[in-house]
Amino acid sequence: MNVSFFIARRYLFSKKSHNAINVISTISVCGIAIATMAMVSVLSIFNGFGGIVEGMFSAFDPDLKITVKEGKVFDYDTPEFQKALQLQGIQMISESLEENALFMFDESQVPVLMKGVSEEFRLMADMEKLLLHGSFRLREDVVDYTTLGSGLAMVLGARPGFIDPIEIYAPKRNVRVNLANPAAAFTKGYVYIGGVFSLNSPEYDEQMAIVPIQLARDLFGYDNEVTSLDIKLGPNVSPGKVKREIERILGDDFLVEDRYEQQRESYRMMQIEKWVTFLILAFILLIAVFNVVGSLSMLIVEKQDDIKSLQHMGASDQLISRIFLYEGWLITFIGIIAGIVMGLALCLLQQHFGLLRLSDTPGAYIIDAYPVIVEIADIVIVFAVVSLIGLLTVLYPVNNLRKKLRR
Repeated sequence: MNVSFFIARRYLFSKKSHNAINVISTISVCGIAIATMAMVSVLSIFNGFGGIVEGMFSAFDPDLKITVKEGKVFDYDTPEFQKALQLQGIQMISESLEENALFMFDESQVPVLMKGVSEEFRLMADMEKLLLHGSFRLREDVVDYTTLGSGLAMVLGARPGFIDPIEIYAPKRNVRVNLANPAAAFTKGYVYIGGVFSLNSPEYDEQMAIVPIQLARDLFGYDNEVTSLDIKLGPNVSPGKVKREIERILGDDFLVEDRYEQQRESYRMMQIEKWVTFLILAFILLIAVFNVVGSLSMLIVEKQDDIKSLQHMGASDQLISRIFLYEGWLITFIGIIAGIVMGLALCLLQQHFGLLRLSDTPGAYIIDAYPVIVEIADIVIVFAVVSLIGLLTVLYPVNNLRKKLRR
């Protein structure tokens, strides 16, 4: 057995002559444990919110999205696209045409982002999961329907089942506005309200209206052009592999994005918030770890007689230094393990019982309690960071002891 580790363990678990050292050691372990528990819990909660956001966008965003790098629309009736869209693993393709328009209903008028989609969008996007009112409809017989974002529906004062249609004013392309007759610069259309959806994102809820793609083409004067092609992949198909194949076939003129790249800003902001919070907790941990410095310093003072006895018995300065180095590391590791265990236990309780709630009113939010998803990678990062901080901090009193032993 390692002599230094054996003595350090005896020092840690045996009763010291001064009760203050016991108290400070206990405080050190508790401080590290609480900070570690907070790190595990906070990272898991951010993962939970990320999972909810990802689930929301997954129901709306395709597995892969093809857009043109320069310009706004493109015609995909080309040999390259025919070859790319026949790749193995591609299950479904949906056309999308997005343009700005003006919606008028009653006395309200709102600029909107009008998203024209083909019938395949109904099968590709899980809109039923996102609907708050009504149903998702595009065209029935000769009637066109729109599905509005929840914020947009509120501003317009429109709901599914209303008899009056929404008036759409779409600006004509390549037409100068005649100040004497401004209405001539717009194409007018009508659409009825089919449903209201919510993604809990202002970009979608307050601006977007989904309409049939043929209606969008008629209003904006397009033939077969699209702003994007949405692709749904089959089960167990690697998006990265199909994406690379499509990019190779289409060349540099087109951009192919997976779900994370389509919502790059949202995911990036969540990751920034997550790791900034982690760094703040790491600074708090650093303060807690300094209790270990105090505990070790007092222990070194108390054990002066033991140090002299060990020196007389032939113990080297290195062996004596390692005793107190192991002592500090033991305090740190006990706090880390206890904190991780408490953090995992708290996350487990939150998952099953929802102890921490977002609101006392059920249904006020999408979820009633804070969501929690524990990821092994986060646990490893917490363990590594707390261990590194603890190990480096312990070196300070041990180095001071080494200097004294050399004198």
